Amino acid sequence: MPRLAAASLVGTAIEFYDFFVYGTAAALVLGPLFFPTFSPLAGTLAAFATFGVGFVARPLGSVLFGHLGDRRGRRPVLVVSLLLTGASTVAVGCVPSYGTLGTAAPVLLLVLRFLQGLGLGGEWGGAVLLTAEHAPAHRRALWASFPQVGPALGFVLANGVMLALSAALSDAEFARWGWRVPFWAAGALALAGLWLRSSLAESPRFLEIDDHARVPLVEVVRHHGRLVLLTAGALAVGYAVFYAVTTWSLAYATERLGVSRTVMLVCVMGAVVVKGALTPLAALLGDRYGRRPMCLTGCAACVLWMLPMVALLSTGEPLLMFLAILGALLAFVIMFAVIAAYLPELYEPRVRCTGAAVGYNLGGVLGGALTPIVATALAEQGGRVPWGVGVYLTCIALISLVCFALLPETRPVPVPAVEPVGS
Repeated sequence: MPRLAAASLVGTAIEFYDFFVYGTAAALVLGPLFFPTFSPLAGTLAAFATFGVGFVARPLGSVLFGHLGDRRGRRPVLVVSLLLTGASTVAVGCVPSYGTLGTAAPVLLLVLRFLQGLGLGGEWGGAVLLTAEHAPAHRRALWASFPQVGPALGFVLANGVMLALSAALSDAEFARWGWRVPFWAAGALALAGLWLRSSLAESPRFLEIDDHARVPLVEVVRHHGRLVLLTAGALAVGYAVFYAVTTWSLAYATERLGVSRTVMLVCVMGAVVVKGALTPLAALLGDRYGRRPMCLTGCAACVLWMLPMVALLSTGEPLLMFLAILGALLAFVIMFAVIAAYLPELYEPRVRCTGAAVGYNLGGVLGGALTPIVATALAEQGGRVPWGVGVYLTCIALISLVCFALLPETRPVPVPAVEPVGS
C-alpha cells in the first residue's frame, strides 16, 4: 500500500502541476500576451476563460477514460492520461504570443488547454480507484487520501517554479520567456511519472468483475443519474473555494490591491502546504466518524467563512490574506480528504470509474470553471471589499450543503469479533 499510494500521489501531483501552472500563468501573464487588444480587465477575463475550458473538458475526459477504466482496467488510464496532459502542457510553453502569431495564438492556447483538461479528467478516477480498491476497508479513506495530496504538491511545485522565476527575472524577461519554463519542465515530470507507474498492479476489485459494462456511461446515466448530479452539486463548493483562493485571489491582489506577485504566491503556497499536510489526518477522521459527517462539516465551514475571507483578502495585509486563504483551505480539506473514498463507495464496481470520475469532474465545471471569471467581474463591480464574491461563494456552499445532506453514508461497518466457542 505505501508504494502504491506513493506512485499514485506522485503521478497525480505531476498532472495537477500541469493544470495549475496554467492557472497561475493565466492570473499573472497570459492576458497581456495573448489578448493585448483587450483592456486589462477584459484580458484577465479572457485568460480565465481559457482556464475554464480545461474544466469543461474534464467531464469529457472522465467519460473517455472512465470507459477505458471500466472496460480495460484502472492501470491503463494512469499511463494514457499522464501522456496526454504532459504533452499538451509542454506544447503550451511553445505557443508564440499574439504579437507573433496573431489570433491563431489564443486559439492554439484554447485547444491545448482543452487537451490538458481531457487528460486530467481521466487521471483522478484512475489514480483514486487503483488506490482505494487495493486498500483495506477500515483504512480506505486514509490510503485513498494520498492521491488527494497530489494536487497540493502539484500546486506548490507549479507556484514554486513561478515564484523562483518571478524573483530571479525582471518583469520584461518573465513576460518574454520566463513564464514558459514551468510548461517545458512538465515533459521531464511526465517521463518520471510514467516510470513510477509502469510497474503498478491492476486493481483486484476490477479483476473480480465477471460482467463488464458494455457502455458504462449509459449504465451510469440510466441507473445512477441522480447520484451523479448530487455528487457534482456537492463537490462544486470545493472547486469554487479552491480556485477562488488559488487563482482569482492572485489576479485580484496583484491588479486591484497592488500586492506584489511574490508576496501573494508565498501566501497561497503556505496555505496549500498546510492543507496538503492535514489531508491524511482528515481522512483518518473520515475512517473513524464517516464520510458524510466530514463533508457536511467542511461544507458548513465554507458557508460561514466566505464573507470573512473576502474581508480579510481586501485588507492587502499579507498575514491577514494568508489567514483568509488558510481558513478556506482548511474547510476545503475537511471535505475533500474523504472524497477519494466516498465517491468510489457510492458506485458499483462495474461502472465505478465512469460514475465517480464524471461526478467529480462535473463538480469542477459547476464550481471551478466559472469562479475566477465571475469573481473577477464581481470584484470589479464592488468597492474596496468584494462582498459580491463572498455572497457568490456562500450561495455555492449552501447548494453543496443540501446535496451532501441528500447523499448516503458509505463507511464500511466494522465486522464484530467472534467470541471463541466455550468462552
